[in-house]
Amino acid sequence: MNSNAVTLRFANSEDLAQLTTIEQSCFSSDRLSVRSLKHWLSAKHGLFLVASSDGVVVAYGLVWCLKGTRLARLYSLAVLPAYRGRGIAQLLLNELELLTQRRGRAYLRLEVSTLNQAAISLYKSIGYQVFGAYSDYYGDGSEALRMQKRVARFGGKGTQLQVSWYRQTTDFTCGPAALLMAMNSLDDTKSLTQIQELAIWREATTIFMTSGHGGCHPIGLALSAISRGFSAQVFLTQLTPLFLEGVRSEDKKQVMRTVHEEFVTQANTQGCLLHDKPLELEQLHKLLKSNHRVLMLISTYRLDGKKAPHWVCVTAIDDHCVYVHDPELDPSQQSIDCQHVPIGLEEFNKMATFGKNRLRASIAISL
Repeated sequence: MNSNAVTLRFANSEDLAQLTTIEQSCFSSDRLSVRSLKHWLSAKHGLFLVASSDGVVVAYGLVWCLKGTRLARLYSLAVLPAYRGRGIAQLLLNELELLTQRRGRAYLRLEVSTLNQAAISLYKSIGYQVFGAYSDYYGDGSEALRMQKRVARFGGKGTQLQVSWYRQTTDFTCGPAALLMAMNSLDDTKSLTQIQELAIWREATTIFMTSGHGGCHPIGLALSAISRGFSAQVFLTQLTPLFLEGVRSEDKKQVMRTVHEEFVTQANTQGCLLHDKPLELEQLHKLLKSNHRVLMLISTYRLDGKKAPHWVCVTAIDDHCVYVHDPELDPSQQSIDCQHVPIGLEEFNKMATFGKNRLRASIAISL
C-alpha cells in the first residue's frame, strides 16, 4: 500500500506515541485517549491503518466494524497539519473502504463537524451522502453531519421507509420504543416520549423475565397499537405462553400464563389477527411495500454475546439485508450505530430466533 512515498500499513503498539502526538496536533477536543488508542490497536472488530512518510507516521484512519451487522463506522481520521493537501486522507479512506468491504460490511458511516468544510468536501467527492445531523455534537458546540457510503454494491432493489429513531429510556422498554417508532412513522402525531413508552410497557408487559422487570409480550404490544388507532397482526411460532423458560419460579410462570391468556382473549375480541407461523422475509418485504410497519423479536447474542430477547423496528429490506432501528444504545456506541442497521438476510434469520423453543415473533401494524 504505497503512493508517492506514502506507505499505508496496519497500526501496531510501537505507533502509540506518534498516534498520541497526532491526536494532540489535530484535535482540540474529543481526542482519543492513550487508553482508547491502546484498545483499538488490538481490537478484533477494528481496522486501524497508519500512513507513513519517510518512515514517520503522519496520519491514521480507524474503522469500527459493528458485530453481527453489515455496518461499519469511521471512528476517527487524522492527518498532521504539515502533511495535509497531499491526498493522504483520501488514500487512507480508499484502503479502509476496501478492507471494510472484505470484512463483509456494506456501509461505512461517519460523523463530521459542519465547521470542517474541507473534510465534508472530500467525503462528498468520493461518494458519501448526508443522511442526518446532530446538533451541539462536539465539545466546541458545533453540529455534526451524518454521512454514509455503500462500499459493497450488491445490486437489487428493496423497500425503504422513513422512520425516526427513538432511544429506549430503560433496560426493559425496547418493545415500547420500537412500537413508538413504528407508530410515529405512520402517524407523526404519535409522540416519541418516555410517557408513552412507559404507558405501553404497563399495557404490554409479561410482568416477569429472567431478571429485573419483564419485557413486552408481542400480543400485548399489538393491543397497545390497536388502542391507539392502528390495525395489528402478530406472527408467532407458538400460541402457548411465551418466555416461561426464562423464569424458575412456578408462581411466576403461572402469572405469565395468566397474562398470556388474557392477551389472547383481548386479541380475539379486538380484531388482532394471530398467525401461528413465523413472518418469512418474502412476506416482510410485501408488508413493508404495502405501508405496514414491522417489529421483530431478535436474540442479541450475535450482537453483544447476550442471550436476551430484544425488539427492533424494521426500516428497510433489499436483496441482501434487513435494516433495523435498534432502540438500545450501548455506552460504546453513537446513535448513528443504531439507525437503519444493515444485517445480512441469513444472519437476520438466525437472529430472529430466540430461546430453546426457537421462538419467532413479529408484529405488523398499519393505519
